[in-house]
Amino acid sequence: MKKILVGSVVGGIIVFVLQFLSWVILDLQRPAQQYTPKQNEILSYLSTQFDSSGGYFLPNNPPGASSDEQKKAMQDAMGKPWAQIYYHKTMDASMTMNMVRSLITDIIIVMLFCWIISGYAANSFGKTFLAAIFTGLIVYLQASYTDHIWYETFDSGAHLVNYLVTWAVLGIWLGWLLNRKKA
Repeated sequence: MKKILVGSVVGGIIVFVLQFLSWVILDLQRPAQQYTPKQNEILSYLSTQFDSSGGYFLPNNPPGASSDEQKKAMQDAMGKPWAQIYYHKTMDASMTMNMVRSLITDIIIVMLFCWIISGYAANSFGKTFLAAIFTGLIVYLQASYTDHIWYETFDSGAHLVNYLVTWAVLGIWLGWLLNRKKA
């Protein structure tokens, strides 16, 4: 149990640090967060269009639209521009609670992974490492790649690198920690 707790805390810190490197230092997600010199005009206009914070997909159908109305709207939209907008009425740049919640989440994720691999009848460094790599691939395919298929995201490759590198490093750490013999 001690190895799982140590592995989870250190592993959670590893994930947290690698996320920081990816998002802040390496800026891998930049393609999905591009700058436009018209940002002030766009935000000013959007603030007159939305009554509340929310996610918007344009063009879209109003709630309760019939199947025929939906088909017609889809046909009319083909070949034309479309957008996803995540609009927030106010920006909160306070990072402390977000960072705390992220670190706690990372520790829990690693703890769940440790719990799964602790059930292996005969574990080894290689099995732990491969399980970690496969977990990273599963997470990427289920979340980021599936979103990319439907919404043509711009940072799918960055997410693939993030997940594979993060889970590979976790696999090395946990493979060593959980499979070393007691002295």
